Amino acid sequence: MKILFASSEIYPYAKTGGLADVSSALPIALKKYSNISRVMPLYGCMNTEKFAFYDDFSVSLDGNTYSIQVFKDEKKGVCSYFIKAPFLSETKRLYGDDKGDYKNNALRFGIFCMAIVQLSLRLNITVIHLNDWHTALVALFVKDLELGLKTVFTIHNLAYQGLFDATVLELLGIPSKYFTMESLEFYEKVNFLKAGIAYSDIITTVSPTYAKEILTPEFGCGLDGFLRQHQHKLVGILNGIDTISQYNDEINLINIKAKYKDDTLPLFVMITRLVAQKGIDLLIDSFSSLMQENINLFILGDGDAHITQKLKELAHKYENFYFFSGYDEKLSHQAYTAADFLLMPSTFEPCGLNQFIAMYYGTIPIVHSVGGLQDSVHEKEIKCGRGIGYKNQTKQEFVSAIKRALALSKQERKKIVAFNRHCDFSFHKSALKYLKLYKSLV
Repeated sequence: MKILFASSEIYPYAKTGGLADVSSALPIALKKYSNISRVMPLYGCMNTEKFAFYDDFSVSLDGNTYSIQVFKDEKKGVCSYFIKAPFLSETKRLYGDDKGDYKNNALRFGIFCMAIVQLSLRLNITVIHLNDWHTALVALFVKDLELGLKTVFTIHNLAYQGLFDATVLELLGIPSKYFTMESLEFYEKVNFLKAGIAYSDIITTVSPTYAKEILTPEFGCGLDGFLRQHQHKLVGILNGIDTISQYNDEINLINIKAKYKDDTLPLFVMITRLVAQKGIDLLIDSFSSLMQENINLFILGDGDAHITQKLKELAHKYENFYFFSGYDEKLSHQAYTAADFLLMPSTFEPCGLNQFIAMYYGTIPIVHSVGGLQDSVHEKEIKCGRGIGYKNQTKQEFVSAIKRALALSKQERKKIVAFNRHCDFSFHKSALKYLKLYKSLV
């Protein structure tokens, strides 16, 4: 059995969020048990000279032929293939620029999906593991061409669906019979994500609770009814992190924690994309209450301009609040090691990785108990992963959770940290669950 893991971003080659980290960590965990490789686009911001040339071929969409070059690289025992193609590889960023999403994203990722299909045939792939809307059309192409390849489709965040004008169907050579409610049509638009849901053999999402939530109108992003039609093939598998390759060992963590820790005031950190989903509005609304507590607060993030500006204004106003605009991988790790508490007030959270990283680093997470946060952070020692959670997304409950954290004695905090150090936050258990799904298709 040969598996090809397809993603629009893989750390350390290209990253905008947690998808890249999962696309790195999960295949690394699976390599012990299977013949797995990865494929992603070769964006204009990436250096072709770092990779070895592998193959070239062409793909055809609506009679238009696109020349494809494939490059390869190997890290940590996993081979990665990079698709260089017209439009797809001509951009400096992954999905858009300061003006918004690239207007030709449908064509860019349509070409990418057809290239994945052709590469899979050349590699004699058995199962293609697809991730999010950027790769979802692969499932439709496989079905339409009657190739017999098996597909697993993972939804990392249902809010991002790949919506485009109906004219892209002709551009991509997709027959009009697929423009129905049971297929790609979504309020007169084309919805790429629906292709993955409709035509993949198995659908997974990144936590058991999120798999249940997306079947409801509250979290279903308009697709809850469609997902209920396909829930017989929907499975929720909790994400993990690459604790071996990407993060320090336990001895080093203890030393680093001591190096960066300042015991004068408890340090709260938030490392996030600055978007509404992450609950940043709730935090801003709670600022006057938080700043009355004897704490230091540090936020590291990049995203919406108006949120960035507001945080800059607050940093200028309060001496105990520090804001770093942008993203810095090294600085984020330093923040985890220095912090006492991590804030994750997400309005919804399919899984989240920050809470795993925090607990691994000896930092206690404070989370809104939804999605994967509910599955991974618990206030009692019944399950692995200790932290503080709150149910309702209100200022009162959020501030109350922070006050509960501050009420913990140093001894209680040490007990929580020690408990979390014995938890397994790796992808090992989840990898075995994915492996079982792959085998069920063969």
